[in-house]
Amino acid sequence: MNQPTYTLRQLVLYFLQLGTIGFGGPVALVGYMHRDLVEEKKWIAEEDYREGLALAQLAPGPLAAQLSIYLGYVHYRILGATLAGLAFVLPSFIMVLGISYAYVAAGGLPWMQAVFYGIGAAVIGIIAVSSYKLTRKSLGKDWLLWAIFSLLAISTFITEEENIWLILGAGALVWVQRTLKNKGAKFFSVFCMPALVLMNFQLWLDDKQWKIGWFFFKAGAFVFGSGLAIVPFLYGGVVKEYAWLNEQQFLDAVAVAMITPGPVVITVGFIGYLVGGLSGACVAALATFLPCYLFTILPAPYFKKYGRHPGIKAFIDGVTAAAVGAIGGAVGVLAKRQFTGVTPVLIALVVVLLLVRFKKLPEPVIIIAAALVGLLLFKV
Repeated sequence: MNQPTYTLRQLVLYFLQLGTIGFGGPVALVGYMHRDLVEEKKWIAEEDYREGLALAQLAPGPLAAQLSIYLGYVHYRILGATLAGLAFVLPSFIMVLGISYAYVAAGGLPWMQAVFYGIGAAVIGIIAVSSYKLTRKSLGKDWLLWAIFSLLAISTFITEEENIWLILGAGALVWVQRTLKNKGAKFFSVFCMPALVLMNFQLWLDDKQWKIGWFFFKAGAFVFGSGLAIVPFLYGGVVKEYAWLNEQQFLDAVAVAMITPGPVVITVGFIGYLVGGLSGACVAALATFLPCYLFTILPAPYFKKYGRHPGIKAFIDGVTAAAVGAIGGAVGVLAKRQFTGVTPVLIALVVVLLLVRFKKLPEPVIIIAAALVGLLLFKV
């Protein structure tokens, strides 16, 4: 291993800065890391960056957070991974706590309802465009992936919840199609067995904090894809299964993630706060990010040897197609709830047109504009 040309303190300060001002979602954030750490500062080698990105795409959990953890691991091992991940997530988590407090304190005021009236419709438009981009990028011309996408989109829309078994089954199906006869199939089975066993393990606990922790741990451990991939899973749990939030509160939670920098998944802090106060927010965030931390530092030493295994890639392709389909279905579910009149529909359509026409238009700008429109047009 080459000696680092930077100190751990410099790396931590960099991720603190990125977590504070890094808008644009996971794709933009991993791009910033490449530009800053590989091209400009030359702290991280291109090969190390690519390996980290591949591992982050392969494992479940938030892409940008996992990459930050891996880049911290490159030269400073577990201490570097831990501090880099915390520095990246902490700023947006603190911001979410502040927004959560203000939201709860002013939740009954008309102006707060008006702000999120506009924001909720804008979020539908943003997720719709993101879903379209993810679909084009992830599926290509593979007919099986498109079939899986369609099945999950329809299933999520009809049942209004994400079916984790269909998603895991999709990964297994693509694996069977591509690599059943591959000599490495035995290795892949061993690799996936712990996850499949854990999916059958249920915790029956009465305490709300434990329920929050277990639910969000599953969200972090079994959701593949970009930050938006967690939306249908969260919706199915916090709205449909546990009824911790209503439809509008859930849309507000997604909106909070859009207007804050850092990983989109930080919306779990807002949800946790609404469900269980400050302790609920901390438990939800810790439980969500713990799996992605473990999925990064544990396989990191072995990833160079096994990361390109065709069986693993096939499984992830199937899971990703299913996750993208679930996002598409979730757009329909949320739209069905949010579009209670002509005004929200028009706001969402305008957002879609703006994002298609101006591809680099920052999402926080759209959210702020939608909030102002909501103040002007609420109940019109």
